[in-house]
Amino acid sequence: MKNELLEAIYQIERDKGIKAETLLESVEAALITAYKKNFGNRQNVKVEIDSSTGDFRVYEVYTVVSEAASEEEITHEDARDIDPNYILGDVVEKEVTPRNFGRIAALAAKQVVVQRIREAERNVIFDEFINRESEIVTGIIQRISKGVIYIDLGKTEALLLPSEQIPTETYKPGDRIKTYITEVKKTSKNPQILVSRTHTGLIKRLFELEVPEIHDGIVEIKSISREAGSRTKIAVYAQDENIDPVGACVGQKGSRVQSIVSELSGEKIDIIEWNSDPAIFITHALSPSKVEQVIVVEDHHAATVVVPDYQLSLAIGREGQNARLAAKLTNWKIDIKSTTQYNNLTQGGAVRQESVEEQAPEETQTAELIEESATEEE
Repeated sequence: MKNELLEAIYQIERDKGIKAETLLESVEAALITAYKKNFGNRQNVKVEIDSSTGDFRVYEVYTVVSEAASEEEITHEDARDIDPNYILGDVVEKEVTPRNFGRIAALAAKQVVVQRIREAERNVIFDEFINRESEIVTGIIQRISKGVIYIDLGKTEALLLPSEQIPTETYKPGDRIKTYITEVKKTSKNPQILVSRTHTGLIKRLFELEVPEIHDGIVEIKSISREAGSRTKIAVYAQDENIDPVGACVGQKGSRVQSIVSELSGEKIDIIEWNSDPAIFITHALSPSKVEQVIVVEDHHAATVVVPDYQLSLAIGREGQNARLAAKLTNWKIDIKSTTQYNNLTQGGAVRQESVEEQAPEETQTAELIEESATEEE
């Protein structure tokens, strides 16, 4: 057992990167516990393992005193019976290794080694995936229990909670699925990896995979607003005026964006061009509706948008979705008025008015969709 124990410890050191000294200390602690459990629960016990031979010995440890008041003390007279050179204050180690301790020690050592191997493997998995937070992983759905989807990632599994699932998608065991890692937690067992199908980060990473210009930094994603399973708006920008950021994302005959739409089970994606001028950006964000005017109030980070009467429902969108997503995308409060409504209102306060007709690019993919705009960015 002794040589086998040392061989196992040094093999683990090579394979798992756990120092042999650390393992030996853990085994010694386990042997102390095993000794106390089987041979008396004494507190003054220590175990030493010879790192060269694997021999182990159990000692009772005493402090030399004139009169012993506890089991951890020994009188000077009794200490001198062991060695005449002991003086007051010395520490005496008396070997008490039981003859039949070998089998118990072997079992305890094995349990410690197995436990440390598991801990090392958990740490390796944690270190790998903690560095992959905010990245996409591909796995296979292993099982579904109480609404939670368990995804096999090879070395470990990820959890897709109900709140992170797209309502319109159907999930089945055996399906291959792409998810976005939102959090990696250390637990007493394996690391807990939480993933999402609804996070806006999934959209960003999918575009980075499909659009080389985004991956290379030529085209930049400025903002994303999303209602998972229904519609996403994404604002893109290129510093080089010769590059069409929207066209780069759409791809030839829509191939690039369609690949992402397919991955998201048909979720509609509106790609619009970002602009530093909020009036123009808001106009783009509300496409495909035609915008006549944008009145910006910088102090309140709010804008009133005027659209033709026949475009009002299109600008707001079904259940207000188009206006809501535009507000999230631009991070501006947007109040949409028809031309008639605007003309009937009495304007007051310091505002900046800009005509932005014909600003929305023809390439912009868009929606049909709320009654009030939201400003909280996901």
